[in-house]
Amino acid sequence: MTASEKTVLPELSYLRTTISNVVIELRNLRETSLEHRQRLNNPPKLPSRKTLADIIDKLSAALFPNRLGQPDLTGESIDYFVGYTLDTALRDLSAEVIRELHFASGLEAVSHTVRERAVEITHVFAGQLPAIRHILDSDIRAAYEGDPAAHNIDEVLVCYPGITAIIHYRLAHELHKLGVPLIARMISEIAHSLTGIEIHPGARIGDSFFIDHGTGVVIGETAIIGRKVRLYQAVTLGAKHFPVDEQGALIKGNQRHPVVEDDVVIYAGATILGRITIGHGSTIGGNVWLTHDIPPGSHITQAQMRHEKVPG
Repeated sequence: MTASEKTVLPELSYLRTTISNVVIELRNLRETSLEHRQRLNNPPKLPSRKTLADIIDKLSAALFPNRLGQPDLTGESIDYFVGYTLDTALRDLSAEVIRELHFASGLEAVSHTVRERAVEITHVFAGQLPAIRHILDSDIRAAYEGDPAAHNIDEVLVCYPGITAIIHYRLAHELHKLGVPLIARMISEIAHSLTGIEIHPGARIGDSFFIDHGTGVVIGETAIIGRKVRLYQAVTLGAKHFPVDEQGALIKGNQRHPVVEDDVVIYAGATILGRITIGHGSTIGGNVWLTHDIPPGSHITQAQMRHEKVPG
């Protein structure tokens, strides 16, 4: 043993002791937390974020095999690739759906009912993929037509963060409707991490939706967005108030986010809060702070808002 090794060994021994103590403390905290939630014995597993990211990559490749699939696909092999990729992705998705339903059930073991429901959800979801592809085509086309810097449709699909976020949203929204909100939210948060765009899967968004640049965009759970709407970076469609019940807990599920009607453009940095309606064909300028209804065809600027007495 060299002199340097003799010097290192006591430090490693001390580090191992520290790690052992940390492991014990973390175990105690973990067991206390599980006990409070009455799930100390064999707590059910949650869906895997890593697996869900892989599933979305596979579904995206199946939806757009020529651009998001393998580079060497030919006309004869595309259908085989799509079929194989969907089979793998949907089997994995079914397993993750089982995890969420099992977690929500509170039961120790996975029931036959949970497995049947997972198969049903996966089956219905798979049947919606052509419709999802159809509406995504309209989103991609809206991005191409709405951005003079876009040279072609393919560039929009493979480069634009807004399209990445919308693909995740369209898939997550369908799963949210089918009764697996945790998986849907995890998929949306994967997109949030990748793009800086946060779209809650519960939001309802019409076709031909375009988010330009995108970083900092936030769209809340109960927001409703019509057709042919365009948002720029740092736009917030959020809640104005957070009502609580008699015990002081937040009331869940109330309609607290804006309604944006068809053909609306909202420029960078605009903040629109509360259950208000932005009338169709309106334009909201950059950095506007808006908390009241806007009639159709309005053009709202920051300068106007400074001098306007806001109702209420």
